Amino acid sequence: MKNIRVLIADDHAIVRHGLCALLGTERGIEVVGEAKDGNEAVAFAKQLAPDVVVMDIVMPRKDGVEATAAIHAAVPDSKIVVLTSFGTSDKIARAIDAGATGALMKSADDRELVSTIRSVATGARAISPAVRKLLAADPPAPKLTSRQLEILQAMSRGLTNKDIAKMFSIRTDGVNEHVIAILAKLGAANRTEAVATAVRKQLVRI
Repeated sequence: MKNIRVLIADDHAIVRHGLCALLGTERGIEVVGEAKDGNEAVAFAKQLAPDVVVMDIVMPRKDGVEATAAIHAAVPDSKIVVLTSFGTSDKIARAIDAGATGALMKSADDRELVSTIRSVATGARAISPAVRKLLAADPPAPKLTSRQLEILQAMSRGLTNKDIAKMFSIRTDGVNEHVIAILAKLGAANRTEAVATAVRKQLVRI
């Protein structure tokens, strides 16, 4: 049986080296490359066509979500396992939507990582219990329209509905309707709660 060929992508050298050391002791698994950012991950995946890519979600130049989408499109036979210590579910959900078939928290133990790599290499999905729990406890952000995102950004600056209406040259009652829809989509009781949720889920910047 041929080895499972693995590409590791993480911007921290100590993490890459640790994963290489761990996987190097496993029979039937071969590390064929290391990438320090998302751009390198995509380039190496195209060049090496690994069986599995172990991908950190938060990386410079191109994050793990973007790199996952690019690899899935260019090298669809390569399976992708995302690793994250990220505090919300949004990036994890986006990575799965982009084509990742495995997802683990970075706090997972060595055996779980190895088991996940072996599982996805066979074509199975392997979303860890910890990730499933996170997705259930903190559902990904809902889809907001571009106008709703603009109004939400204005709300985060403390602007009133009247101010927002002037900013976008729309009627105040139209802004009111957008705000009601935003609160409903975010499951927020008021503007303050909506903005807090939006900031945590990186829908707006303050």
